[in-house]
Amino acid sequence: MFISACDKFCFAISLRLLTSEKMKAVILAAGKGTRMQHLTTAVPKPMLQIAGKPILEYIVQALAKNNVREIFIITGYRAEVVEQYFKTGEAFGVRIQYGRQIVQDGTGKAPELAIDFIGDSPFLLMYGDIIVPPTVYGELIRLFHTRGPHAVIAVTSGEDVQKGGLCIFSEGFQLTTIVEKPSESEMEELKNAGVILPGGPLWYNAGIYVFTPILFTFTAKLQKSRRGEYELTDAIKNMVASGYQVLGVPIMGPWYDVRDPDVLQSLQEKPPEFILSL
Repeated sequence: MFISACDKFCFAISLRLLTSEKMKAVILAAGKGTRMQHLTTAVPKPMLQIAGKPILEYIVQALAKNNVREIFIITGYRAEVVEQYFKTGEAFGVRIQYGRQIVQDGTGKAPELAIDFIGDSPFLLMYGDIIVPPTVYGELIRLFHTRGPHAVIAVTSGEDVQKGGLCIFSEGFQLTTIVEKPSESEMEELKNAGVILPGGPLWYNAGIYVFTPILFTFTAKLQKSRRGEYELTDAIKNMVASGYQVLGVPIMGPWYDVRDPDVLQSLQEKPPEFILSL
């Protein structure tokens, strides 16, 4: 069912109240990172180090540079490693709360652990193994405040969309759907339908978002995917199908998904300048 004009008007009024508050952030850091093999025997993937600091610290520092001081970290595997390292967040200039995802059943339900923390506030949501310059968070926040969508999603190009989320946009960079790990046949169908244009960019879900609490209406209704997990992208897809506006922000600069030992090693051997400056 599509949202009514009245619902949209009411949301616009409440959005003015939301955007007058400081942005909060939720970081998904519950996974072990099985592709890291023995490297995550003692620590979760977000705590693997680059240039002497854990991946998660770079995220926290980048948020702090954007005056995002209220952070909720969702832990799971080796939760105590994260919680003991960051504690209350005071040493990092932020305030951190935690929630533990006991059952590792996907990214769709995990944000619900932060419902009380979020309250009525808009919030950034990101995966705990994605490293970007602080300016990327700033771009998402600015777009949210200036255009007033219901959500913002960061995307990047040049990645294999069949290993992640393919984002389809209409005019004005408005999201029309997400296809999670599309198969060859699905890609062909999208090409035949003219959704994917020859030579056009394939936009890959970069794993960084801004949401309003309306997200939780859709995570509450999630069913497990064919992978047996609750998918955050399914909630976003259902938001769009219900008439909620989700805008995209292309990341034109550095974007690192520390997905495997090769990526980690390359960053350890030659850390990007923006990482060393954090």
